[in-house]
Amino acid sequence: MNNQPFKFDKNTTALFQAILTLSSVKESEAFFRDLCTVEEIKDMSDRWQVVLLLQKGLSYRVIAEKLNTSTTTVARVAFWLENGRGGYKNMLKKLFHHHSNPRPGKV
Repeated sequence: MNNQPFKFDKNTTALFQAILTLSSVKESEAFFRDLCTVEEIKDMSDRWQVVLLLQKGLSYRVIAEKLNTSTTTVARVAFWLENGRGGYKNMLKKLFHHHSNPRPGKV
């Protein structure tokens, strides 16, 4: 296992630029299915569900049972939610803002 800290580089930047061009859930599903294994997609999806349930105030144990995951995974996600680079919090803010302030013409 490599113990050196992860560093973003031109390859990761290229990946994130590609992701930013996706314009629908359907496009995203197709891209990520080609890019990732089913298990990787499931793991990322589960982590995001942990974030959403933590925001609702559920306990680690309840979240772990609900998602059929370990409390260790829940604790790891909670750690990054509170001590990471703000990615989870930024996305929550964007989603909360989007859903609480729909654009004109949107239901």
